[in-house]
Amino acid sequence: MYRSGAVMAWNVFRFCTALRGLGSIMILLVMGVVGVTYYAIVLTNYGPSLASSGGLLDALIVFLVLVIFHCLLVMLLWCYFSVVFTDPGSVPPNWRPELDEERGEADPLTASEFGASPADSGNPRIRFCRKCNQLKPPRCHHCSVCGRCVLKMDHHCVWVVNCVGALNYKYFLLFLFYTFLETTVVTLSLLPQFIAFFSDGEIPGTPGTLATTFLAFVLNLAFALSVLGFLIMHISLVAGNTTTIEAYEKKTSPKWRYDLGRKRNFEQVFGMDKRYWFIPAYSEEDLRRIPALHGLEYPSKPDLDAQE
Repeated sequence: MYRSGAVMAWNVFRFCTALRGLGSIMILLVMGVVGVTYYAIVLTNYGPSLASSGGLLDALIVFLVLVIFHCLLVMLLWCYFSVVFTDPGSVPPNWRPELDEERGEADPLTASEFGASPADSGNPRIRFCRKCNQLKPPRCHHCSVCGRCVLKMDHHCVWVVNCVGALNYKYFLLFLFYTFLETTVVTLSLLPQFIAFFSDGEIPGTPGTLATTFLAFVLNLAFALSVLGFLIMHISLVAGNTTTIEAYEKKTSPKWRYDLGRKRNFEQVFGMDKRYWFIPAYSEEDLRRIPALHGLEYPSKPDLDAQE
């Protein structure tokens, strides 16, 4: 029994190590897909069409496609690198809870409850991570890939080479949103060229440009469909003010302590300032008045028992 447990732990460790090693490879893969797409849209198809367009209407359509493509690409890359380079949230040194928020208790914790070593106290009101050897704030989970506790951890994403947590969850959602829009625009823009592959007429272009166009269409169609599924899932999570981990951990009861209603749930992730909803940033006012954006305190319904 001990040997099988040790083997399982070793396999998990090797898996986490492999995920850490994928870092630069995944970023290069994302940049490669962007490069292929840019080449197919701008350099192969719509760029030359803008220069050789015979009619005003055709030129206007091509120009609009290029403008929309570039605007969405800028937003996609801005959100992507915001997720990659933003710390999802770490537990501050020497942090201690004032009360057991996850259980919904109003009685403050006393110094005697922590004892000499919180790890050995056995107090159910105190959440402690034995891997990090530190106290855990509410909704905090340990990431085996990053090797640390992450505030309001949703999941570890290999595509962004980072954990998705309290401080970059909004950026991740915007990355999904703009990726879906961009890949959909590219798919629709290249659809006439893709259909032409199966026609009997002659297709203009070199074998290299035709292959790039075909590849760009297939890649963007695949990403559009897959990202749509993730986007729908995370919209439902935001509406219920929960995370991917919490959705699997909590009981089947529809009551959830942190569910404050769809409007307030949305504001706990995107803030209240509408000017910042579609960019990977927060206003100073939102950071001041919404504690949840810092990942340590979360408003809850005091009349509900906590869901574990």
